Amino acid sequence: MFTQSSRLVELIVFLYLINQIVSKVEFTNIKCTSLDTDFTDIDYCFLKSVNRSYKYLSLKIKLFKTPITKVKVNVELMKRYSGYKPFLYNVTVDACQFLKNTKSNPIAFYLHGFFREFSNMNHTCPFDHDLIVEKLSVDRINRHVTEVLPFPTGDYLFRSNWIAYDINRAKVDVYFTLS
Repeated sequence: MFTQSSRLVELIVFLYLINQIVSKVEFTNIKCTSLDTDFTDIDYCFLKSVNRSYKYLSLKIKLFKTPITKVKVNVELMKRYSGYKPFLYNVTVDACQFLKNTKSNPIAFYLHGFFREFSNMNHTCPFDHDLIVEKLSVDRINRHVTEVLPFPTGDYLFRSNWIAYDINRAKVDVYFTLS
């Protein structure tokens, strides 16, 4: 399985290098779900289209039992082929350890790079405030999936599960199309 994924990545990089991939990302949907309303709630979770070329997403998750000192995040990247199937990554990271040294896990570093500059989730534990991703632009995602690590065209799902004290507390699904 690892060999297939690495071959796929090599093929994508090769196609990108010979300028055969001209891509554009478009957000199609976002779904935020609180799985434990005593612990967390979704204040807002939306996509906004300002004009034809500028679209962004924003979300705010309220935390009721702070400070939070033990957090894991499970992130899965899925591609639609007759339903959404795993594509490249499905990783679970101890967020507190990762944020102490972001270079320690290259996959988590890449995935965190999708939203790092647009969020307040860029410091070590404890978290004693609401979690916010504000105005994450489609341009940022486009750069990430075409220049940093090129993806083939298609429909994708970026799923994240937010686990505090070994209990899944919230789920955020971001759907996008790469054409």
